[in-house]
Amino acid sequence: MTTFILLFLQLLLVGCSSSVGGGLPSETESLPLPDTTSKTSDSTKAPNTAVEPAKDSLKTVTIAMVGDLMLGSNNPAMYRMPPNDGKDLLTEATPVLREADIAFGNLEGVLMTDSGTSKQCSNPKVCYAFKSPDHYVQHFVDAGFDVMSTANNHIGDFGSRGRANTKKVLKEAGIAFAGMLDKPFDIFERDGIKYGFCAFAPNSGTMPLKDLAGMASIVRRLDTLADVVIVSFHGGAEGTSYSHIPREQEIFLGEDRGNPYAFARKAIDAGADVVIGHGPHVPRAIDVYKGRFIAYSLGNFATYGFSTEETLGLAPVIRVRVDRKGVFLEGSIVSFRQEKNAGPKKDPSKGALREIRRLTQSDVPEAGIVFEEDGGFHTRKARD
Repeated sequence: MTTFILLFLQLLLVGCSSSVGGGLPSETESLPLPDTTSKTSDSTKAPNTAVEPAKDSLKTVTIAMVGDLMLGSNNPAMYRMPPNDGKDLLTEATPVLREADIAFGNLEGVLMTDSGTSKQCSNPKVCYAFKSPDHYVQHFVDAGFDVMSTANNHIGDFGSRGRANTKKVLKEAGIAFAGMLDKPFDIFERDGIKYGFCAFAPNSGTMPLKDLAGMASIVRRLDTLADVVIVSFHGGAEGTSYSHIPREQEIFLGEDRGNPYAFARKAIDAGADVVIGHGPHVPRAIDVYKGRFIAYSLGNFATYGFSTEETLGLAPVIRVRVDRKGVFLEGSIVSFRQEKNAGPKKDPSKGALREIRRLTQSDVPEAGIVFEEDGGFHTRKARD
C-alpha cells in the first residue's frame, strides 16, 4: 500500500508540474519519465481539463499490438541467436506495424550485450533466462515499435543490472516503456495525441498484477494527463491447454497468475481505453467492454527458438481504431505464423483470425463482436 501511495503522490506531481509549465519530472527524480521535449508540444496541459485537438492532430488513432518479442538470446550460448544478426526477423511484419499510428509489443527478456549473471533456476525444464544484445533494439525501431511492456517474468532474468541496461537502451532508442517498480508508467506523444501507458505482471520487480486498487489509482491519474490510456498485463496460465478465459484466478506451476478478465474490467472502469494482455504464449479472445477494447492474450509474435507447435505458432497483429477519447470504433486481425527458427510470416490460412474468432464467440459472446473474412471486426452496437 505504501508503494502505491508514493506512486499516487508522484503522479500528482506530474500533473502539477505540467499545469504550471514545468513539464515532466527530470530523470533524477524517483519516478522517471522519458524526456519528451522533442515529442511533446503541449507540456502545459492542466489535469482534469478537456484536451483541445490540434489542427494537425489525428481525429482517430490506429494502435497495432503484438505479443511476446524475444529476437534471440546470447545466453547461455550463441546457438540461440538468429542468422543475419536478427535483421530479417520482423521484415514481413514491418509494413503492417508501420501503417498504424503507434505499435506495441511485450519485451520478453532484457537487452544487454554484456554477459551478466543470470537468475538461478531450480527447474531448468520450466525456467529460462533471455538476453539479447543492446543493438537488437534497432530491430524494434526499424519495425515501427513505439511502446513496450517490461512487466513480465523475464525482465529480471539478469537482475538489477539487466533491468537498468534495458531501460537505458530503450530510452536511448526513443521507445516508451513501463512495468518495472521504478518505471510504473510512461507518457508519450505522437502526432498530437498524448498517450498514457502502464504495465503489470505477477512477477518480482514488476508492478503487481493482483493489486487491482493500486492499478486503478495509476490509471485514474493517467486518464487526467493523457488522451488515450493503454494498460498492459502479463497474466494467465500458459500453453495450448489454457486458451480459454476462466473468469477466475489462474494458477500455473503453483503461481497465481491473476484474473485477466477481472483485471481488464477494473482497468477500464478506472479510465483505461485499451487493455492488452500477453503471457499465455497463445492467442485468447478479444472483448469490448464499455466501448473499450481488450485483448486477453496476443500470444507469441517473434520469439526466436520457442516452440511453435499448434497454436503456439500463431502470431497475430491486432490493429484497433479508436477516437481521441479512446472509444473503440473497429479493428482488424492480420494473421502471421512463426516457424521455430524464423520470424513471423504472413499466414494465408488466417489461423490467428480463426482461433481468436472461435475463442471470442465461445468465451465472451456478450461482447457482440462481428468478424469479417478479411480479418476486420466490429461490434454490432458500433454499426447500429
